[in-house]
Order: sequence, then structure tokens, then C-alpha cells
Amino acid sequence: MKKILLTFLIIYGFGLNAQRTDYDWKKMDPKQRKEVINNLSPEERKELLKKFRDNMIMDNLNVDPNDKAEFTQLYNEYIESQKQIKKQFDPNYDPETLTDEEAKAKLQQSFEVGQKLLDNRKKYADKMQQVIPCQKVLKLFQSESMMRDKMNERKTHGHNNTSGPKQNP
Repeated sequence: MKKILLTFLIIYGFGLNAQRTDYDWKKMDPKQRKEVINNLSPEERKELLKKFRDNMIMDNLNVDPNDKAEFTQLYNEYIESQKQIKKQFDPNYDPETLTDEEAKAKLQQSFEVGQKLLDNRKKYADKMQQVIPCQKVLKLFQSESMMRDKMNERKTHGHNNTSGPKQNP
């Protein structure tokens, strides 16, 4: 799943005017891009991926240049906040091996984490509307949903589908 997302964001990022140091990503062939990325440290790779993601979002939403820095910070805060909430739920379990009590507790936990994610999304939607119009916030969440659906579709079509079904809150 992470590899698919990484590949997707990097490919999309190459199509933007995203540059790192003195690399012109648009003029590089895929082999050169791969070589450059493979030579980056994990931290540099993570930062590059984050920049590509940010550029993709800014391009997709057509955020005013005067608002880009503030919105990028807010968006990254939102993403990090969502990750922290998701960490509260461990999806690596086999429902068949759980007792009724354990299954009920796990189900309840999934509802609670899901509600926290929704509450957090509402909180950040309000914050984002202070920077960008409501229509763009809606478009952001719509594109998030479409990207998640695309990743799930790829996953179910044989890409990294060896771990079995994954439970999400």
C-alpha cells in the first residue's frame, strides 16, 4: 500500500514543476528519477514525497500564492493529526480468533476512532475555510476520497494483496 501511494505521488509530482536541489524532474527519464530517488536518504525521500503531495494539492485546488504557505502548514497539520488518530486502532487482527467480548470491544473501538477522525476532519475543515473557500475544502476532501478509492482498487486487483483483508476504522 505504501509503495503504491509513494509511486502514485512521485509520478504525479514529476508532472509538476517540483524541483529538488538542481534536479529538473520533468526532463529526467524514469530510470534517472528512480536512481536519484534511490540515492536519497529515507528522510530526504520522505521530504520529497511530502513536497510532491503538497504541490499536487496546491495545483489541484489552485490555491492563491499568498495563501500557499499558510494552507500547506494547515494541511500538513491535518494529515499528521489524522495519522495520530489512526494509530489508536490496530488493524492487524483476525476477527475469527476474537471472543465475542473482544470482537465487541474492537468494533466499539473502531467506531470511536472513526468518530475522532470525523471530528478532526470537521475541525480542520473549519480552519481551512479561514484560508481557502469552502468549495476548495470540499474539493480537497473529495480528491482525498478518490485517491483512497483508487489505492484500494489497486490493492484489490493483486497489488500487495498478500496480507489478507485489512480492517479500517
